Amino acid sequence: MPHSQTSAPRVGILGGRLARGASPWLLPTVATAALSLTRARKSGRWAAVAVPTTALAAGMLWFFRDPEREITQGRVISPADGVVQSIMPWKDGRTRVAIFMSPLNVHVNRAPLAGTVTSVEHIPGGFVPAFNKESENNERVVWHFDTELGDIEMVQIAGAVARRIVPYLPAGTKVEQGERIGLIRFGSRVDIYLPEGVEVAVEVGQATTAGVTRIDRD
Repeated sequence: MPHSQTSAPRVGILGGRLARGASPWLLPTVATAALSLTRARKSGRWAAVAVPTTALAAGMLWFFRDPEREITQGRVISPADGVVQSIMPWKDGRTRVAIFMSPLNVHVNRAPLAGTVTSVEHIPGGFVPAFNKESENNERVVWHFDTELGDIEMVQIAGAVARRIVPYLPAGTKVEQGERIGLIRFGSRVDIYLPEGVEVAVEVGQATTAGVTRIDRD
């Protein structure tokens, strides 16, 4: 049966569920907005400040949302919300599916299969826009999972604005399919490499939802 994943710790504000790793950006923004709103009652100058700071705080709350999901059954499910940017055959027989995540998407990523995290490697790099081909040299975190399909590689790539990737799990952790595994702050990209013989079920330009959209075809 489909199931909901709730394992990753999250910050709650006003009854909402927010992504783990949001606090360094979110708390100062919300605090500034609250201060400006309080002082705006007595000062026109603070009233002018309150409008943009409140709008920014609202935007941050929206960006760092972390909704519950009913996880789809299937061999490989999408690790990210976004749009399929490219589908490319790789020299070793694998197929890379690249998913572009805009700032409007949920940026919490999920495990595409159940298995064990065998490695989590941070690779320093640049910060060109995630939709640019050169983004393959950006700051990134490379994941490997030992699964029923063998080794599955997934790469979180930071974009021009996203300057921090926050892995939630260390190597050696057992994960369920659809479990939250990390966060990329702001616009970014996630690549997943499907093993040889696994047929891709999505198309370029198709919207994906982490934990919900099936990536492979029977």
